[in-house]
Amino acid sequence: MEWVVAVSVFLLVVLVVTGGFYLARISWDPELQRIKAKLRAISPQASGDEELDLTRKRLLSDMPWLDRFLTTLRYRIHIVEKLDRLLMQANIRKPLGLFLLIAAVIGIGAFLLVGQAAGYIVALPVSAFLAMAPFFYIQFKKNKRMKKFESQLPEALDLVARALKAGHAFSGGLYMVAQEFDDPIGPEFAKTLDEINFGVGVPEAMKGLMNRVDCPDLRFFVVSVILQRTTGGNLAEILENIGMLIRERFKLMDRVRTLSAEGKLSATILIALPFVVAIVLSFISPDHVKFLIFDQTGRFITVGIIINMIIGSLFMRKIIRIKV
Repeated sequence: MEWVVAVSVFLLVVLVVTGGFYLARISWDPELQRIKAKLRAISPQASGDEELDLTRKRLLSDMPWLDRFLTTLRYRIHIVEKLDRLLMQANIRKPLGLFLLIAAVIGIGAFLLVGQAAGYIVALPVSAFLAMAPFFYIQFKKNKRMKKFESQLPEALDLVARALKAGHAFSGGLYMVAQEFDDPIGPEFAKTLDEINFGVGVPEAMKGLMNRVDCPDLRFFVVSVILQRTTGGNLAEILENIGMLIRERFKLMDRVRTLSAEGKLSATILIALPFVVAIVLSFISPDHVKFLIFDQTGRFITVGIIINMIIGSLFMRKIIRIKV
């Protein structure tokens, strides 16, 4: 087991040094600072305190060797592309490589610490779970942003429909949405409008919007625009009907959320109960808790408990999660 600890310590040191070099290069790169200073000087709209973003948007890492490695994996392992799309949907401008380095440092550090305290059999699933913490954060940011986009969509569709009725072109309706709405729907529609203005076809630009935004209701809008441009029809009326359909779906979702509240509460209590019992037992009968942590048989029991809890949580989540 000593060689496992040695290899883990070595990898942890390498990752910490690499991450420190990465952060130092971003903060103190003189060439980058010189370019930013020149851009501030020549830009009439940039103030002295404004931070300029010079990062290439779909760069997977600022470190060339890691970027090449991840780019190679992107076309072979689908999970790399999915993680990169997740970052794009969460509107996080940091590259994927940074989060992978953070996850590796957290995972190896947790493996060493928990392994020394409770054994490496327990440390393996615990460190794997903790290593996914950065991606849980990204998923949380993405869900929050997509939920806001979904709530903004009916009003945006109504605005586009009113613009079409007033005689504006479809691009004019997109421009109004980009000007009137804040993030996320305003900037996303602005990107789509920029693509159209730079010569991308409307169907391709709308498909790009659908790829950047994970919103089921947006698909109705995109498909309607593409079909209307090929078959014709009253797009303004179609968009108004889609907006009304989305609002009715919101009402149904609120009703389903109310009916499933009891199941969610039960699931929360069942998940929290083992941890509460463990805390209480640590005061009432510490020997039982020490058996689960320090004894070899107790560690196997603890791992089995954790695995069963995860499986049970997934089943409960499947039961109480109703898609509308």
